[in-house]
Amino acid sequence: MDTETSEKIQASGILQLFASLLTPQSSCKAKVANIIAEVAKNEFMRIPCVDAGLISPLVQLLNSKDQEVLLQTGRALGNICYDSHSLQAQLINMGVIPTLVKLLGIHCQNAALTEMCLVAFGNLAELESSKEQFASTNIAEELVKLFKKQIEHDKREMIFEVLAPLAENDAIKLQLVEAGLVECLLEIVQQKVDSDKEDDITELKTGSDLMVLLLLGDESMQKLFEGGKGSVFQRVLSWIPSNNHQLQLAGALAIANFARNDGNCIHMVDNGIVEKLMDLLDRHVEDGNVTVQHAALSALRNLAIPVINKAKMLSAGVTETVLKFLKSEMPPVQFKLLGTLRMLIDAQAEAAEQLGKNVKLVERLVEWCEAKDHAGVMGESNRLLSALIRHSKSKDVIKTIVQSGGIKHLVTMATSEHVIMQNEALVALALIAALELGTAEKDLESAKLVQILHRLLADERSAPEIKYNSMVLICALMGSESLHKEVQDLAFLDVVSKLRSHENKSVAQQASLTEQRLTVES
Repeated sequence: MDTETSEKIQASGILQLFASLLTPQSSCKAKVANIIAEVAKNEFMRIPCVDAGLISPLVQLLNSKDQEVLLQTGRALGNICYDSHSLQAQLINMGVIPTLVKLLGIHCQNAALTEMCLVAFGNLAELESSKEQFASTNIAEELVKLFKKQIEHDKREMIFEVLAPLAENDAIKLQLVEAGLVECLLEIVQQKVDSDKEDDITELKTGSDLMVLLLLGDESMQKLFEGGKGSVFQRVLSWIPSNNHQLQLAGALAIANFARNDGNCIHMVDNGIVEKLMDLLDRHVEDGNVTVQHAALSALRNLAIPVINKAKMLSAGVTETVLKFLKSEMPPVQFKLLGTLRMLIDAQAEAAEQLGKNVKLVERLVEWCEAKDHAGVMGESNRLLSALIRHSKSKDVIKTIVQSGGIKHLVTMATSEHVIMQNEALVALALIAALELGTAEKDLESAKLVQILHRLLADERSAPEIKYNSMVLICALMGSESLHKEVQDLAFLDVVSKLRSHENKSVAQQASLTEQRLTVES
């Protein structure tokens, strides 16, 4: 309907009459709803339709048995509320979701009505408030039933567009798994994997992405894992060695999602998943696919979390594979690479020493510690530098880090806003001071470590463990003449003696010891 006609309708006041013609008894209700649907295609007519009180009678008509009335009513509501979150929220509060789900079940033979319901679901599912209502209906069952019947690509796409936002809700994820959606998705993958038709490639991507999304829910993921015996888990495993990048990606992401608890991680490592992921990474070293690299490294990082897996993964040669990506210029890949190495060396002294003496690695870490644009990479590089020292407690590692210019970064890390990172830095610096003070002395001096420690101890806001470790470090620095002199020049005794009455016992004790040390040495 053109703008001019719509304006005339608005001016005539006829909209106000329409409300009375939308009653269940009215013989022309389908025609009236149709006119409203046409009028409301014009954006400026939507508010007048609301003001004329048309929404409530239209919602009532969704209980009609007449398919034509239902279709026109659905169109009218859809057009009036198009693009308006507040009006869509109003519809949700009026209970249209359970009504529409029921309609979909009753009229699934009617293509036009089915499409109307799907469009409505697609719009409503974008609102967070709709998810709980959807979860209390049997939408999952209805959509999966509908999906199984569809052969046409466009119709399937429409269903996918409803499934994706709904599957963000954990309760609905589980309902979709129980309704058999996964089997449908696996079938699509199998049918489309070797096709180079545009539609098939799209469907393969949508299907495998949705599969990964279903695995983001803890319950749905555990249900599909079935103790590692599940047919779904086995099928997903077979995606990793495939030649299709999209499937490799989905397979690696799925493994990363299955690897969200220790039991699953241990089972997967014992059943050879690590070798599959390493092979996949090897295929993507030269001009590799960045998303696949990132996903496979994410999976390895998660698998390395349980203590029992670390040694197994190290002896399988995971570090060698991961180090092949040191030359990557992609921050997401750098970030996961660092996280994987940090997980692997946790409490693994030998591996930490081996990596810490690797000059290429340490130099790259120092370079990444300056990646100002990428806070994540910067933080992880600092944490890995500190971890190499803390877990190896090795003089050679410390020397390598000093020679590569890493000391200043550990000192800066001690001023991080994250307590956990401050702590890791202070513990690493205390080991440096205890094992290789002579080698690191100049760097510690030029990084102004002593001034920073003074500031951390004087600051009321510093966490107790920060104060404790700062005092341990001060004592360790006394072995250096030049640093000792800096400690004396700053009034450390005042700050430390105040901490003797600290509410935390360990801090108070360490303050007494440090005070004695400072008094004896002065």
